[in-house]
Amino acid sequence: MNPWLPRSIQCLRDYDRHKFLSDLLAGVTVGLVALPLAMAFAISSGVPPQAGLYTAVVAGFLISALGGSATQIGGPTGAFVVVVYGIVAKHGIDGLFMCTLIAGFLLILLGVTGMGSAVKFIPRPVVLGFTNGIALLIASTQIKDFFGLKVDKVPGEFLPRIEALAEHFNTISPASTALACCALAVIILAMRFTPRVPGYIVALVGGTLAVVVLALAGRDDRDTVRRHPQRLAEAGRSALSPGAAARRPFAGADRGDARGDRIADVRHGRRPHERR
Repeated sequence: MNPWLPRSIQCLRDYDRHKFLSDLLAGVTVGLVALPLAMAFAISSGVPPQAGLYTAVVAGFLISALGGSATQIGGPTGAFVVVVYGIVAKHGIDGLFMCTLIAGFLLILLGVTGMGSAVKFIPRPVVLGFTNGIALLIASTQIKDFFGLKVDKVPGEFLPRIEALAEHFNTISPASTALACCALAVIILAMRFTPRVPGYIVALVGGTLAVVVLALAGRDDRDTVRRHPQRLAEAGRSALSPGAAARRPFAGADRGDARGDRIADVRHGRRPHERR
């Protein structure tokens, strides 16, 4: 047997209906947990939520299809939120793409040379300190959205970020804070009393319905929630079509927000009341 042959190909020899149903159930379970986390990590990293969905689906499939284990699970990890957030804030999304390619080459190099096993020699206190530090940094990136603060640009560094949030804390939104506290309570209670039920899914669906039904956000925010599935499909079709980049010189005009509408008005010489 070729040692470089993916495990998914090796398992096809004795694959049957029972194993397929077990894999299907496992895939649905992982998807219910991984997809909300992917969206949350994308937002925390400073990129649109659909970027997390694309990454989780594509990367998860490639890990399972090309990996060397029949039981491994691929999904988003919170440890990279701080790294990705800093790269996007300083170098933009193009810099993130370049860093991702470099990281992929380094992973291939470590796998080919067998140097990846050196991670087991890292002392446990170092791992715990790294994990706790990452948790603190991730929590600091969510203060703005948790309390609904009105901050134009949040710094990428920890101390300047805390200073900026403290200066704008008087812009706290009671509705956003109440909604965030309820969502956090749902997640904690689900983990405590119903571990089989993914609390992230319940909080995501419940929070979305609360925003739409109870009108907890402004009109633009509610429209964004309603349009999200349609915009996600349109973004996918647009990205796959030929010449998509040439047709989108102004990305803000495609987001449907007020700033994008104003840019489109200037380009086409329209007045605001003449929008279609």
